[in-house]
Amino acid sequence: MHVDILETTIEIDESFVAEPPAEIRAQLDEYARGDRRTFDLRVDVPDTITGAVMDAMVEIPYGETRTYGDIAADLDTAPVAVGQACGRNPVPVIVPCHRVVGSDGGLRGYSSEGGVATKRRLLDLEAREAGTRPVQERLSTER
Repeated sequence: MHVDILETTIEIDESFVAEPPAEIRAQLDEYARGDRRTFDLRVDVPDTITGAVMDAMVEIPYGETRTYGDIAADLDTAPVAVGQACGRNPVPVIVPCHRVVGSDGGLRGYSSEGGVATKRRLLDLEAREAGTRPVQERLSTER
């Protein structure tokens, strides 16, 4: 399913979510308005490194980030494996792969439409709503 959010379209594979598409859309709309910080959706996580990374991403608090290296260390894998798993996340935003950044704070990439610009908008929305500083890239690392 395609969901319009923050001036872009995010593709969500609703087959990984137990709730119906209308509920998914409603919760994503609440998130985009700043009225929702966590999702009450049951996500079917694959039994792979992608699933392990998805579980780790769900634990990143709203308005905060973790590095690919942080997650890799927790899972005893390589940061590149974490990045690849983020790119395979079938339910972006719901499982917040946008909260994973490079070790220097760089946004690196985002697999949804709009790429890094979309990732920045999602992080800036959360920073604004959580009352934290907006994410600023320290290096020009957009790809």
